[in-house]
Amino acid sequence: MLLSSKPGAHETPQDNQIGYSDPDARVGRTGRTFGLGYKLHLSIDSKTMLPLSSTFASANQNEKKHSLTLLGKAKQVLASSGSKLRSVIADSQYSNSKIRSAVDKAVIPYPTNQKPGDRNVLRVDKKFRTYGPEDQKAEYHKRPPIEAVNSFLKTQCSMVVNKVRGLTQVATYALFSNTLLGSKQGSSTEHRKSRQSGVTNVLQQLKSGQGSAPV
Repeated sequence: MLLSSKPGAHETPQDNQIGYSDPDARVGRTGRTFGLGYKLHLSIDSKTMLPLSSTFASANQNEKKHSLTLLGKAKQVLASSGSKLRSVIADSQYSNSKIRSAVDKAVIPYPTNQKPGDRNVLRVDKKFRTYGPEDQKAEYHKRPPIEAVNSFLKTQCSMVVNKVRGLTQVATYALFSNTLLGSKQGSSTEHRKSRQSGVTNVLQQLKSGQGSAPV
């Protein structure tokens, strides 16, 4: 499971903390700078890229506050489908003892203020270079799917700039966007399975001397 948080709708500030046209919006970090709006906290399956759980909050709320909620919802979704959560991969903003103790395997970099001087833990620098145990580094490099999902939501669903106001309305819009994403990824997954099945049939027929078959 992959965790991530990305900024949502931005507004023109009335003061340093509250939105002018949207009083629910708040100032929060957006990478190396600050922005006014909201954050979508999202978890997805690393293989299918299907969304497992999500929550929407004002941009000033820390990722750690929502990590256990995301984790709990994701576990329920997986359990309902007969699956089990194997590991959690997230960036350092989610690093805390609660989420690490709630899963069997947590691949989360430690920020510089946690375990300073310890070279046997996973860390990521400002240029996104990874340091630490090789198995942890290999697992952490599975994060690109969550970035692709965030990019889709921003570019195809206008999650960065939208026309609704208020936390409830923006959260509802995010839910519809996640539903669209789930439908898109679900269709893609079934398409891949269909093509894989077709390729397997072709190979089997070629091996048995039956010639070729359409895929």
